[in-house]
Amino acid sequence: MSEVAAGIGKLAPVVLVFGGGVLFARRKIIGAEVSKAFSDFAFLFAIPCYLAGALYASDLGRLFDPRAIAAYLATALFGMLVVGFWSRRVSGADSRGIALRVMAGVQVNTTYFAIPVFVLLFGDAAPIFPIILLQVCVLTVVVIAVMEFGAGQDVPGGQRPIGAAVRGIRAALLTPIVVACYLGIGANVAEVPVPHWLLHALAFAGNAAAPIALFALGLHLGGTGLRLRAAARDEYALIAFKCLIFPLLALVIGKYLFGIRGVWLTYSVLIAAMPSPQNLFIFAQRYETDIDLAASVVAKTSLVALVLLPGWLLLAQ
Repeated sequence: MSEVAAGIGKLAPVVLVFGGGVLFARRKIIGAEVSKAFSDFAFLFAIPCYLAGALYASDLGRLFDPRAIAAYLATALFGMLVVGFWSRRVSGADSRGIALRVMAGVQVNTTYFAIPVFVLLFGDAAPIFPIILLQVCVLTVVVIAVMEFGAGQDVPGGQRPIGAAVRGIRAALLTPIVVACYLGIGANVAEVPVPHWLLHALAFAGNAAAPIALFALGLHLGGTGLRLRAAARDEYALIAFKCLIFPLLALVIGKYLFGIRGVWLTYSVLIAAMPSPQNLFIFAQRYETDIDLAASVVAKTSLVALVLLPGWLLLAQ
């Protein structure tokens, strides 16, 4: 019982800040449209500052555990196959729809959810850094390539799919968060002397990332609301896979196939239990496919993941 109380207690700051955003939006104290300004601050400035400073100061040998990363990659690839096969055979989605559903079921909201939660639970978001790079450099690249190929097929005489895919992949690899990871790791490996005042400045800005990102997410969800009826037939299947099956796969594959125990098993399961990424909606708009489905899945997985997080925290320990 004490472990349950401790797990719930660790999530109190998450619930407080996230719930505050929802309440402010519902009461119209702060308009939901302002959430974009908060999100942009977190995405473009605060989180990159946190990542660059934290990666520079981290022990990379401890941070990049090869077996844990391999286990998570195996889980993600298996999940992609399952969701892709199901999307094709059951939902009858086209190539872009399949890629979008794979993204919803396997990728996680690292920026606006996982990093704030890990900072508040463990005081450190370092275990998420390898997953950010894996997600951007492998999983997102696959999704972009498939979507660009599908978009090119639908537009006669339009932009060549390969060229569009290359540009999309380049854009994914040059996002501020990924660039911050490059800089932090590069400076760490090269042992570049960084002044203490600069590290303190990065930490000062980075400390704002967790509460602002969670507050922005709460504002967004509080303003948009949730559509509980008239949902797409595969919507709840995606939510169940993302919030229940995918973290369970991470637990089983990590523990029994790769022999992972202790803190890295907890990290892997909790990362897998995070909600679908916010940029799922951006991708849906960009490639004009299942926009309502994407918006609903992002909102609902965010709430379901928050409710289930104490259970996964206890189960993975």
